[in-house]
Amino acid sequence: MIITTTEQVAGQRVVETRGTVFGVVVRSRGLGGNIMAGLRSLAGGEIHEYTQLLEETRHQAITRMVERATAIGANGVIMMRFDSSEMGETMSEIVAYGTAVVLQPIS
Repeated sequence: MIITTTEQVAGQRVVETRGTVFGVVVRSRGLGGNIMAGLRSLAGGEIHEYTQLLEETRHQAITRMVERATAIGANGVIMMRFDSSEMGETMSEIVAYGTAVVLQPIS
């Protein structure tokens, strides 16, 4: 599966558009992570617990998007983007979305 944030894929051409695909993940920050993050925020700087949580969540959202693209017969996702939002004070929603396409090598 080729995933790109661009409309074009080098060496490939889009032969069919299958539609929009997305992967959604909603994660809650655990109590322990919130306590550690709160303590780190007092000193300033990067909060590693949240960085790791968001990296894992983005990866999971991409995986779900790829599963949906594969299910509809695509071998690529172009114009892939992320969106995120907060739900309440302890939950984050991450969405990976793009256009599922069938790509073919340019001869």
